[in-house]
Amino acid sequence: MSASQPQPTADAQPVDVPADVPTLLVKIFGKDRPGITAGLFDTLAAYSLDVVDIEQVVTRGRIVLCALVTQPSAGLEGDLRSTVHSWAESMKMQAEIISGIGDNRPRGTGRSHVTVLGHPLTAESTASIAASITGTGGNIDRIFRLAKYPVTAVEFAVSGTGTEELRTVLALEAAKLGVDVAVVSAGLHRRAQRLVVMDVDSTLIQDEVIELFAAHAGCEDKVAEVTAAAMRGELDFEQSLHARVALLAGLDASVVEKVRSEVQLTPGARTLIRTLKRLGYQVGVVSGGFTQVTDDLKERLGLDFAQANTLEIVGGKLTGRVTGEIVDRAGKARLLRRFAAEAGVPLEQTVAIGDGANDLDMLNAAGLGVAFNAKPVVREAAHTAVNVPFLDTVLYLLGITREEVEAADTLEA
Repeated sequence: MSASQPQPTADAQPVDVPADVPTLLVKIFGKDRPGITAGLFDTLAAYSLDVVDIEQVVTRGRIVLCALVTQPSAGLEGDLRSTVHSWAESMKMQAEIISGIGDNRPRGTGRSHVTVLGHPLTAESTASIAASITGTGGNIDRIFRLAKYPVTAVEFAVSGTGTEELRTVLALEAAKLGVDVAVVSAGLHRRAQRLVVMDVDSTLIQDEVIELFAAHAGCEDKVAEVTAAAMRGELDFEQSLHARVALLAGLDASVVEKVRSEVQLTPGARTLIRTLKRLGYQVGVVSGGFTQVTDDLKERLGLDFAQANTLEIVGGKLTGRVTGEIVDRAGKARLLRRFAAEAGVPLEQTVAIGDGANDLDMLNAAGLGVAFNAKPVVREAAHTAVNVPFLDTVLYLLGITREEVEAADTLEA
């Protein structure tokens, strides 16, 4: 980006321009280089103008700089126009100056951030999303890119329509287009979501931990049969948990270390957690799996909270039973509330991430529930969905850009 804009003094006040006061929109565009922003305002400074608004965008080395300023003293507008055009020509830029009155039109009530993730993001998809926003009565006030890798992520600042209505309409459109769309209310609370809680199996990690244990016990097929019965509704989670764990009876406890070594983090998991922690978020996991794995993940990743079921071990052998509180669908939501209370974070400022029906209560209880590569029923019920295999794309839903992440990594290095 070009030279930094001058910062206001401590006692500077925003310029409140009446609707009938003449103003000029000064637009400069061309190849970006250092000194453009400072040069334009040095040129305008000679006319004792007040700056009403500034907008600057740089895309692929091309800059568009817009300054909305009050009109100069009588008889000086022609001279200002000539001076600005001459300066722009000297910089090999183009200039456009448009007369008008007042400030930008007031934004409509109802403010939302619409984040669109595509892999790739096509012009057709972007056009459809924009048309859908307009169809709800919304106005797109600003668009900017959050990331270009591993997905393209752009954010629309929208006013003039309700967040819930916008979310409903865009969820349907996103499903047709095959893109991910998240809609959240604008406001300071978006940056204040200071607790993120996620599921473990097939979310934080790529594996199903019970299957890793079953592989060592030689009972994968039997575990799969119980899982299938649960999915058909023949068993609830607690029944299926006890049935599957019973198949592990007699397994040597040394297998725990082997399973820990086999666990594979989901791509982007470390980046997500590292970035959230740098920003002051607290991060936790809840799992229908086992503390023998989640406690290890908590230590390795620097998590603040972790809760799961516990495999009973007696005499160096798995007994085929679990001990303590059962973490099921209702338990996950209960733990989210407990973690939020311990963290001192209001529930509406929490984020939950999960992939299965067992996560639904937690996703619905959180301020923002994210379905990550989830089953259709979960995608439909969650606030938003991410359908690319990179967990760190959740950062974009929080308004955090890829450039911010990379800059933080560079500073730490």
